[in-house]
Amino acid sequence: MGLEGWATHIAESQLADALPRRWAHTQGVAERARSLEPVAGESADLLVAAAWLHDVGYAPPRVVTGFHPLDGARYLRDVHASHELLVRLVANHSYALLEAEERGLREDLEGEFPLVDDRFLVDALVYCDMTTTPDGKRTSSEERVAEIISRYGTDSVVGRFIRRALPAIHASVARVQARVDAA
Repeated sequence: MGLEGWATHIAESQLADALPRRWAHTQGVAERARSLEPVAGESADLLVAAAWLHDVGYAPPRVVTGFHPLDGARYLRDVHASHELLVRLVANHSYALLEAEERGLREDLEGEFPLVDDRFLVDALVYCDMTTTPDGKRTSSEERVAEIISRYGTDSVVGRFIRRALPAIHASVARVQARVDAA
């Protein structure tokens, strides 16, 4: 079983039955990642695997801190001894460091899972996550951010984080779209 097959299996086993809507989102994010394979080059397999696994920390048995990027990354590291770069992508997906700060978990996240230096991989995972609805359909990053704010509320931890991350999210999406358009 290759990396994508393994990641798909882990994500499905954790999300499909327990959180079917989160599973639908995950499938859509992975589909978006696959669509980037022509511009991802040698990083394509890693990007697709990270897309499958980015929300595994939402699975009820994985919830420890209540912060899904950290819980998911710890699960992948501690239970599956996953590739370090894959784990760091999951831990830091979609500007998670800003949300970690809102939750008082920034030192934990930074200490255990340093940011990934590969700008394209970081941007590509943001692009895939932030252009996919909770039901797995394609959307714009503007509509996705608006949906997140409406679901969680403006003054919630997630609402505050997403408003802070908004410029960076849109910039990531724009950089990836420009790369796709140029290909």
